[in-house]
Amino acid sequence: MKRGTKVATTGGSLVVLALLAGSMAVSQPPPTAPGPTGAPMVPVGLVSFDSCADALTELRAAATASVGPYGLAGDEVLTAALGGAESMARTFAGAPADAAGRDAGANYSTTNNHEADADEPDLVKTDGRRIVTVTGGVLRVVDPVSRRVTGRLDLAGGREELRWQEHRLLLLGDRALVLAEDPPRPADALRSIRRPGGTRLLLIDLTGRPLVLGTYRIQGSTVDARLTGDWARVAVRAPARLEFPLASEGTDQVRTERNRKVIAEAGVEAWLPEYEWTAGPERHTGRIGCDRLSRPDRMTGAATLTVLSFDLTSDRLGDGDPVSVAADADTVYGTATSLYLAGQRPAPITGLPRWRPSPAEPITDIYQFDTAAPGRPRFLAAGSVPGRLINQYALSDWAGHLRVATTTGEFRDDGTASESAVRVLRRDDGALVPVGVVGGLGRGERIYSVRYLGPVAYVVTFRQTDPLYALDLADPTAPRVTGELKITGYSAYLHPLPEERLLGVGQEADRQGRTKGVQVSLFDVRDPGRPDRLDQWHLPGGWSHAEHDPHAFLYRPDTGLVALPVDAGVRLLRVSDDTISEIGEVTHPVGSDHGRRQWGPPVRRSLMVGDVLWTVSEAGLRATDPASARSLAWIAAT
Repeated sequence: MKRGTKVATTGGSLVVLALLAGSMAVSQPPPTAPGPTGAPMVPVGLVSFDSCADALTELRAAATASVGPYGLAGDEVLTAALGGAESMARTFAGAPADAAGRDAGANYSTTNNHEADADEPDLVKTDGRRIVTVTGGVLRVVDPVSRRVTGRLDLAGGREELRWQEHRLLLLGDRALVLAEDPPRPADALRSIRRPGGTRLLLIDLTGRPLVLGTYRIQGSTVDARLTGDWARVAVRAPARLEFPLASEGTDQVRTERNRKVIAEAGVEAWLPEYEWTAGPERHTGRIGCDRLSRPDRMTGAATLTVLSFDLTSDRLGDGDPVSVAADADTVYGTATSLYLAGQRPAPITGLPRWRPSPAEPITDIYQFDTAAPGRPRFLAAGSVPGRLINQYALSDWAGHLRVATTTGEFRDDGTASESAVRVLRRDDGALVPVGVVGGLGRGERIYSVRYLGPVAYVVTFRQTDPLYALDLADPTAPRVTGELKITGYSAYLHPLPEERLLGVGQEADRQGRTKGVQVSLFDVRDPGRPDRLDQWHLPGGWSHAEHDPHAFLYRPDTGLVALPVDAGVRLLRVSDDTISEIGEVTHPVGSDHGRRQWGPPVRRSLMVGDVLWTVSEAGLRATDPASARSLAWIAAT
């Protein structure tokens, strides 16, 4: 077995920030002066339409102003990011019985959500009594005691293309909500280049043999979802259904005029997604109503963003009680009481082809909804900040303020300036108003990871070396940098450990910024003025899925176990007070060829039930002794 190597600490930087985050509102205050970095923050709000005729007039006007020879501004910007789960890691929990159906005294890992009270969907879930996963379009229930499959349900319905779609789960007691994408049918293959298929949701009863209680399908792609209490909120983005001509002849002006004609002839239904829901033999259809649609002060008419609400204790999904905004988002961040939707504002049409970058400075718009009460979320506030987010970990709601980390400027080899900042926003009469900013982080670099821990934040930027910045955000009006550590490489995910330590997962690099393989760094952040790296594990040439999807990361604080997917397998590491050591590797063989081992899909998830480590891939599940990496059982995905 190829083993990782431990190497000495060298230059790069980590920044630690301490901030306060706040709530949001709807009115638009006077323009705000620019902060130390980037463009001014331009607040946005939401306005309801008076009627469908009013909605159609304004949507057509916005789309006409935004369209160019290659389509609508922002039409293709977000689709690459949609449908993928936001970063999730896992933490170990000894949980009492609660609404999620956990057995008292059971020890098992749960999805390590960004926020503890807002559960995030993932490809596998456990409540300690069972392990539920969907691979190859088949939902399987595994008994971790007998290590056998006790339930199986084919969700593909005879459509082979659905077996290639990723399915994610939310689990509440004896109910599972499965989230999947429903790709366009073969007849729509040409359109699928630009148009996502539908979002498909299935409510599954797990009391006995798994059974579909109801389904829900809506036009558009899933951005993400959160489960708070008994209620799941699902965010869906639907591009405007405007079929622009594919003909390439003519000047840019001619093609733009053709596209404007399509917009002028479109009905309001082009911006209002259709949906269908079933419950047993019942089938219901509908369309988002104009009374459920609002618009921001600035819009492009390129897409509609819808938040759906489902009570998972019910025996049906119903119509989702939708609330929609004529806007874009690619990031969902949730707490126990709020749901934030954030996305980069589409750049104005420049006449350049879609693949050419716009010279306009990006702006991120943020919308806050109140999810404290059951049912449909209530819009609270909106705001905007200069720059772009790395993922949901760039956002943090704490002590009445929202903290937001972004990078502004272009990150290029030609020396074009870029830098990063953390801004603090407060909700004021319907607007997210800036009250403080600390900027100038990583000039010439971009953000690779962010972690907020109460009044402190840690930000990693990178280009050639990795600055880890420590920030004090305790005073929301005066956030400040307290310390910086420069090392080679970078951390793409930061995970808090006991005793004021931090674990970083990313890539080692040379001093020219060339990556050299996966690394795990153990940081001491007890002194915010002097963060330090205690140890490092490095596998030359390796790569970890956890660098881009922290759901793949597992940490067990009572034993110091870290399960990290690396290449096709999972490396088991042990973190002590100041060292990282390797235990072994878990792999998933799927057969043999003349005596030679064959390898299937990579291992993507790890979880703990009791003292047994379970790993999950498309090929099946393996039970392992985490202390020795010895295999205990293999369950093939048949």
